[in-house]
Amino acid sequence: MKKVGLVMGSKSDLPTVEKAVEQLKAFGVPVTVRVLSAHRCPDEARAFAAAAREEGFGVLIAAAGMAAHLAGALAANTTLPVIGIPLRAAGSDGTDALLSTVMMPSGIPVATVAIDGAKNAALLAVEILAVSDEALAEKLAAFRAEDTAKTLAADREISAKYN
Repeated sequence: MKKVGLVMGSKSDLPTVEKAVEQLKAFGVPVTVRVLSAHRCPDEARAFAAAAREEGFGVLIAAAGMAAHLAGALAANTTLPVIGIPLRAAGSDGTDALLSTVMMPSGIPVATVAIDGAKNAALLAVEILAVSDEALAEKLAAFRAEDTAKTLAADREISAKYN
């Protein structure tokens, strides 16, 4: 099974990033977690992205706030899919990070999830990997069925109470 590389720009991003790590582990997807800043250690970030395919990664996830150039910096140095998680930061609601992550130049795509959307980033990574991994696709289908069952149970509960 291919691995997911999950890179955050700062250690302070870990509380949000952990949600993605937990989701990936729930699917049995191997994940490597790194702190690599597009601005503070660009050479290391570039080297990680450039070697990612050879190292057995299938998807990269980049979480960053403020200027949020990390996803783009990784995408510029790999042909693997890159998913960006724009993050809220001190003094920012995350809109700046969202725009920095989603506004990529033509030819360097970055899939972008909602602000602080770590769980969805992990699920998107699982979906990408499941394209070529039938066992993972089955786990994803079971996850979706369980999620549907939970929602319908909530619907029955609320309908019984109010209708």
